[in-house]
Amino acid sequence: MRVGVDTGGTFTDVVGEDGTIAKVPSTPDDPGRAVVVGAALVLPDGEQRATVLAHGTTVATNALLERRGARVALVATAGFADVIEIARQDRPSLYDPWADRPEPLVPRELRLEVGGRIGPDGTVLEALDPGTMPTVPEGVEAVAVCLLHSDLEPAHERGVAAALERRGLDVTASVDVSPQFREYERTVTTVVNAFLRPTCRTYLDGLAGAADDVLVMTSAGGLVPVARGAELPVSLLLSGPAGGVLAGAAAAVASGFPDAVTFDMGGTSTDVCLVRGGVPEPAGERSVGGFPIRQPSLDVHTIGAGGGSIAGLDPGGALVVGPRSAGAVPGPAAYGAGGTEPTVTDANLVAGHLPAEAELPGIGHLDRAAAEAALVAAGVTAEGVLAVVDAAMEEAVRAVTVARGVDPAGLALVAFGGAGPLHACAIADALGMPAVVVPARAGVLSALGCLTAPRQHDVVRTWPGGADLEGLEAALEALGAEAAAAVPGGEVSTAVECRYEGQSHELRVPTPADFAAEHERRNGYARPGARVEVVALRATARLAAPLSPADLPVPVRRPAAGPAVVAEADCTIWVPAGWRADPHATSGALVLTRVEA
Repeated sequence: MRVGVDTGGTFTDVVGEDGTIAKVPSTPDDPGRAVVVGAALVLPDGEQRATVLAHGTTVATNALLERRGARVALVATAGFADVIEIARQDRPSLYDPWADRPEPLVPRELRLEVGGRIGPDGTVLEALDPGTMPTVPEGVEAVAVCLLHSDLEPAHERGVAAALERRGLDVTASVDVSPQFREYERTVTTVVNAFLRPTCRTYLDGLAGAADDVLVMTSAGGLVPVARGAELPVSLLLSGPAGGVLAGAAAAVASGFPDAVTFDMGGTSTDVCLVRGGVPEPAGERSVGGFPIRQPSLDVHTIGAGGGSIAGLDPGGALVVGPRSAGAVPGPAAYGAGGTEPTVTDANLVAGHLPAEAELPGIGHLDRAAAEAALVAAGVTAEGVLAVVDAAMEEAVRAVTVARGVDPAGLALVAFGGAGPLHACAIADALGMPAVVVPARAGVLSALGCLTAPRQHDVVRTWPGGADLEGLEAALEALGAEAAAAVPGGEVSTAVECRYEGQSHELRVPTPADFAAEHERRNGYARPGARVEVVALRATARLAAPLSPADLPVPVRRPAAGPAVVAEADCTIWVPAGWRADPHATSGALVLTRVEA
């Protein structure tokens, strides 16, 4: 039995290969406990454990956001130890002078320097001096090594890392994490990996015996062996959301909408991603907790708005919702588990978008009186809470569409997660989107995405030639072979990151010849005759899973005309007045559209 599991802030979702689903409350003190308990619920009678466990996890994300990681030292080239604090000249918030960057994960006294210098073309300008090898202070649990231009010539960095490992230290070298140019981003990504590794290694190693083969979802939307995930936890920061995007994109295509936005609203956050031609948009860099992370990733935009997001009045009397969340413990007031602050779930219950008799797995019947009391005590109304959270999520969808020159009126909204189908029509109305797609098993779709995701290995390298493309094809072929070696039998694809000379940021395209058209699509113009330079090469090997979402049984769903509440085992769908929901003939999705006047 193959099992997909996604750990969320409120629930841990499970899907078996026969379509059986389960939702159990997450266990923040030990997330693995809920994974094991949930997986057991979908196993056939007589089976003790799964053959394959495909897992989307929030452990890395939570550890970074909550600063629950290792005490890290940084070893850098002499003169570059402070790059993680100098950062870039842009401010976190253009109009807020009080907004600060996050504190660096390595304090000044733990930033160490070594001699030796490598030039921007990869040539050794000054040999590494063994006499400058630093002494790592007591109490350090992990060391990040990031030396100047090691993405082009790793000799110095390999030497330093090996010397530190011989002392028994847990060492992360940038050449193994993010071998790309841009020293600040590469250094921060390496430090974050070192910071997360002890925590994530303990958690993931604890799951290693939960199935014959344990795989973990990466931010890029592919599965890797649990041992690799434990060594490279920085690649797991969008682990759970990536699974939902994959399954959401598949549901959109199967329902006749190859262009869409996936809309995943869970207990603590909302994740959105643009899908074009059935393919989720990729990203080479994402910001997590204010830190730039240079790892292959789907271009998921996340905000702190979920069913457990707490509502209240700020000092100026304005209604705010989130990012603080009631989480799984104590949860919304309606759960009856000790929560007293009003949440989005409480507002949905009082507004009638959740049925009064609603019963959640592991929670039981919801307490409407407790939800009403929490809203009154905070001085807010259900309608106000829903309006504010809907506006925040509308802006999130705008960020991945309008802000990139894409008209949302030509896209469907694919709604999933425990709370997504409650809010989707309001978001679609605000943006003029023609349809909402609620996939089968929408409430556990991220787990379904993990279940059906491919095994995947991504490789990236800096291209030192700039606009000189001699040897580019051979380099891509070699990079593809490296990716293929990690996923035997996988399909290999390559891409390049290009920019016009003089630009500071690049776009990912299949070949340099595709750059001008992509630049015009994204930015509204091209520069005929301008030189195009390549800055990085990418290769991906993917081996498809033995089953797809289409292989699972299609649940029975019935049409509904708004206003109506459609209660399902894993989620609740709100169909407002002026909308209707119709089952798609083959995909199993409910497609919500406006009623013709």
